[in-house]
Amino acid sequence: MPDANRGMNIAAGRIETPSGQGLAFDSVGEGKPVILLHGGGQTRHSWAKTASSLAGLGYRAISVDARGHGESDWAGRYSLSLFAEDLRAVIATLKPGEAPAIIGASLGGLSAIVALGSDNPPPASALVLVDIATRIKSEGARQIRDFMRAHADGFTTVEEAADAVAEYMTDRPRPKDPSGLRKNLRKRDGRLYWHWDPSFLSGGKEADPDIERTDLDVLTERLVLPVLLVRGEHSKVIDENSIAHFRELVPHVETAEVSGAGHMVAGDANSPFADAIIGFLAKHYPAQNTGQQ
Repeated sequence: MPDANRGMNIAAGRIETPSGQGLAFDSVGEGKPVILLHGGGQTRHSWAKTASSLAGLGYRAISVDARGHGESDWAGRYSLSLFAEDLRAVIATLKPGEAPAIIGASLGGLSAIVALGSDNPPPASALVLVDIATRIKSEGARQIRDFMRAHADGFTTVEEAADAVAEYMTDRPRPKDPSGLRKNLRKRDGRLYWHWDPSFLSGGKEADPDIERTDLDVLTERLVLPVLLVRGEHSKVIDENSIAHFRELVPHVETAEVSGAGHMVAGDANSPFADAIIGFLAKHYPAQNTGQQ
């Protein structure tokens, strides 16, 4: 993997959507755009290593905080259709004629399906879905929601937050230095809280990332662009049945399994994950400086 931190053009900014939703983003590198959409409860910083790898290969990696997450505005209303509209707004900021590749993890992947499977899809050249499909394991989804709903009273220290993550993610070693977790926390009244709007999960059906699943199969069948479905080897969210069902809807889908990874594929095994998506992009959406056509 090239040294992606050398000579990169790094910028941060905000996008104002037509509905007035402010979205924070980081843009790393130059070249053809790749939009990175994180999962529920995460922030754009979960893509830091992936963005660096893409930038080192000649792409411009644009990682976005979803509404209600990180430094984006809290919205009070959350649904797949609204997340999809936010993605449209991000794509609309690109130069005319640019059709980005989109990499979406979990909630980010579902949001991309809703946008790209709509009657009037925004321009896009390729789609990577990270450990998500239209049919998922209910137990795995429940465990994610239970973790996100826990610790509503926050934490005293970053170390306490790291302990909570380690208890949940038993297949990933607890980092010796948990300071990197600070970007996913906000401080209020002397305590640390996860950096997302609690109403994302507490606002009833409209706030549930699993809504609109009855429509997802129809939208997924409309995907005609190249699609890669990446699964973590130890995923508790999608399994072989999930992939088989997705293949019925999108026969041209390509698949990859990342050894040693769970649902948080990029964080669990970033180098193998990067290898999988870079190979896919090189074939369907080569960076301008690769010499490929």
